[in-house]
Amino acid sequence: MLTKDSGLCIRAVDYSETSQVVTFFTRATGKISAIAKGSKRPKSAFDGPIEIFSHGKIVFSDSNREKLATLTEFEQQTGFSNLASNLFALNCCFFATELVNSLTDDYDPHPELFDGFLRFLQDANEIRDTLHASRDSLVLLILFQLSLLREIGLQPVLNACVNCKSQYTIRNTQYDVYFSSSANGLICRDCEASFPDKIRLTKTAANCLANVKLIAETDEKTLNEIEKILVHHFTEILGRPPKMAKYILKD
Repeated sequence: MLTKDSGLCIRAVDYSETSQVVTFFTRATGKISAIAKGSKRPKSAFDGPIEIFSHGKIVFSDSNREKLATLTEFEQQTGFSNLASNLFALNCCFFATELVNSLTDDYDPHPELFDGFLRFLQDANEIRDTLHASRDSLVLLILFQLSLLREIGLQPVLNACVNCKSQYTIRNTQYDVYFSSSANGLICRDCEASFPDKIRLTKTAANCLANVKLIAETDEKTLNEIEKILVHHFTEILGRPPKMAKYILKD
């Protein structure tokens, strides 16, 4: 059976001298892996090798989901050529792609996540290599990571203490605030002793996590603090550090 969908290539490896095995995150079907026969030939049906971040309409055969699907058509619609001139933005895109690949299952569609992922890549592609490029890229990455956690059902509790459920306004509190990966959210001063994995937050970082609208306007130091917390959280979720994390984190 042939399936038509819109897809983003999140992985591409050589299969032979002329073919590739590609993984697409698709809007209606979810993540699929397929063999693209002859894709590396100069005059292939795919207009040359399929590259990571390639986006467009795909047609594939998935008669047996335990085996590789067969990609029969790929019509590329969107390119992200500007990323080559902004290394940090490119690394942010690679990192986001790694997370999408690691945290989604085959044939489990997340259309809103697909739309958000495509917007993230498009926005990152528009960032110019200026003094603020790293900061702007980090803003986009953090917002995408938070949306990814929400879409896969792992959204942390960021507006109250996840343990005692007490509501409080972090902006006005005089007490310390922590993030606990095991608790999946923020922890207040009264509960922090029960969570040895806790990480203390500055109040600025806690404010941004509680109100994501503040993230776009905050300083790069706070963004780096938030990103370190998110990388730690993804490491706990995956059971291993994400490979691209070392290219994102700054001392």
